[in-house]
Amino acid sequence: MKILYFTHSLLSCWNHGNAHFLRGVLRELAVMGHEVLALEPEGNWSLANLLSDHGEEGLAAYRQAYPELRAQGYGMKDDLVALVDGADLVIVHEWNEPSLVGALGLIRAGRSDFTLLFHDTHHRAVSDPDAIRAFDLSGYDGVLAFGEALSEVYRSWGWGERVWTWHEAADTRHFRPLPGEKSGLVWIGNWGDGERAAELEDYLFRPARQAKLPLDIYGVRYPQEALATLERYGVAYHGWAPNAAAPAIFARHLATVHVPRRYYTQLLPGIPTIRVFEALACGIPLLSAPWDDSEGLFRPGEDFLFARTGDEMKGHMRAISEDADLRASLVRNGLETIRSRHSCAHRARQLMDIMTSLDAQPIRSVA
Repeated sequence: MKILYFTHSLLSCWNHGNAHFLRGVLRELAVMGHEVLALEPEGNWSLANLLSDHGEEGLAAYRQAYPELRAQGYGMKDDLVALVDGADLVIVHEWNEPSLVGALGLIRAGRSDFTLLFHDTHHRAVSDPDAIRAFDLSGYDGVLAFGEALSEVYRSWGWGERVWTWHEAADTRHFRPLPGEKSGLVWIGNWGDGERAAELEDYLFRPARQAKLPLDIYGVRYPQEALATLERYGVAYHGWAPNAAAPAIFARHLATVHVPRRYYTQLLPGIPTIRVFEALACGIPLLSAPWDDSEGLFRPGEDFLFARTGDEMKGHMRAISEDADLRASLVRNGLETIRSRHSCAHRARQLMDIMTSLDAQPIRSVA
């Protein structure tokens, strides 16, 4: 099967959290024997920022970790019909221009030789629904949503059985436990638009300082006020790190922390960030700020520890630093859950099951 994925970027993970899952699932599809190709717009925002900050060297970690993956740039004047020629499956990520999304739908509506799916991995369907409703999806065969709460939104928009919950997952070929001398805590994440600024202070910065544990942070888009906050709490800020370097970073630390954005605790409950999958796959103990695992993806208390308050987080941090048996138990259980349920190989097989079951006969128009 020839599979095309229209993404914002395969090459760059600069403020592009979906890069991990995209790379992992495309590699698994290739291992299954499919021909896979990522298509990304030339000069895209993520890649432009990465090259501006780090030059071509910023792509070295990706290229070393994923030598088999192929990405092809395209311009807005390129012939989309020619680009999709021979494809059996085309997937279009929501971080694309509405004009591209609509044009691909028009091509699909006029022919029946490929399946066209829309892939939504963001909270805009609830935080900015007009932005998502601006996409013309009337020519699409279905929607892949990265959580059941998001799938319910699409069902309420008329998609019915043509929306599938397709969770993110860990690329276990690359994200795996590595040896290393471990000390302190680490958090990998972007500041973004301050969607979790208060939560980071309550569940990460303050508890780490109170527990007297050093804290390293990696990420981008930290404005001056955020950097001032890190300095006030004595946090070591290291800037951007390639996603492919995350396993080695985790290997140097005792534990990491999951601090979800507010939209994923209030409006789209049950959807964890990719960092949960990454951390558990890498065998680092994980502590989490509150969120509702409404889909039963994990075993809270066994795979990771929930903290309902900042004080409880401080207690968990101290316990992690002092109790080697607790750390070993969390590592063992987390790895078991990822390897049995949440690898990119699992998601690749699920995608093939969707293709098998999908009725791609006349396309039902969805407003």
